[in-house]
Amino acid sequence: MTQDLPLRFDQPVTLVGDGAFDRAMLEEARELGPTVIAADGAADRLAALGVRPAVAIGDLDSIGAEGRAAAGRVVKIDEQDTTDFEKCLHATRAPLYLAVGFTGRRLDHTLAALHALLARPEARVVLVGEAEAMAMAPPRVTLRLDLTPRARVSVFPLRPVTGRSIGLRWPLDGIALAPGVAIATSNEASDGAVELRFDGPGALVMLERAWLETLAEVIGAVPPGATADRA
Repeated sequence: MTQDLPLRFDQPVTLVGDGAFDRAMLEEARELGPTVIAADGAADRLAALGVRPAVAIGDLDSIGAEGRAAAGRVVKIDEQDTTDFEKCLHATRAPLYLAVGFTGRRLDHTLAALHALLARPEARVVLVGEAEAMAMAPPRVTLRLDLTPRARVSVFPLRPVTGRSIGLRWPLDGIALAPGVAIATSNEASDGAVELRFDGPGALVMLERAWLETLAEVIGAVPPGATADRA
């Protein structure tokens, strides 16, 4: 491992993978996290868009010459036990990651991205999908979302978890959520102001992509390791 890792960033960053994304998605993320980090071969796609990532990180099995030339720095992590997404989270520290290109195209890559969120719970990550903005709800933290009436709010439990809610059309209170048992997708805000709180890790909160900035502000305001209510 390179001795000067992790690389530290004081502001939110945009972390780019080689999944489904277009320039509009990338620019939405960069408005919130101007510094760009590429996961391995994503550096080549960024180079084709005229974007120079500050660093490309991965096992470097898919990055090409153009991606290497475009990146300000290239960091190789030579192991096969983690994905390039996990390697990027391991090798850097930032207050918030806007993760673009880690969903879509291949379902196995999307599932691997969700695995990374569970594996690195200390990282504050918002996944930017083609239709959704998604984040893992930190346990025992109340998330306050300022939405509009009927805005879609979905919760999918990646682990068994129990939640409480205010402002949802179908409240979550007292429901034991678990994969294959009970989920809470396709819910919606009843009057705009929504509060969510879960007793443990594993609740994936999904909003329409139009609410990316709102979700990023809420997740980015939660300090790493926080396990208590925050205003």
